[in-house]
Amino acid sequence: MKPDFAHPVERELALIFDEIGIPWEYEPTTFVLERHPDGRVAEAFTPDFYLPEQDMYVEVTTMRQKLTNRKNQKLRKLREQGVFVTVLYRRDFERLRERHGFPFDAAA
Repeated sequence: MKPDFAHPVERELALIFDEIGIPWEYEPTTFVLERHPDGRVAEAFTPDFYLPEQDMYVEVTTMRQKLTNRKNQKLRKLREQGVFVTVLYRRDFERLRERHGFPFDAAA
């Protein structure tokens, strides 16, 4: 059973992973970035995919570059914790589609 993806581009990336034989898990881990003084979670981040054979997290975003600042701040906080996430931006995802023969979908 396939998960309920938050965005169509995530579903499409999962199909590409399946097509090229890369095992994946969808949003398996949420990382706490900051806590309130009482211990409650103040900020967290959940990467879109985990690729277990590569031991790699992947985040895909089709947001316009200027709108990705908040996400990039979270990714910097994750790096400070020693967690590295590969980010596929719109142009990266479009190249991946082309490389593996998936048609461009302007709606994604």
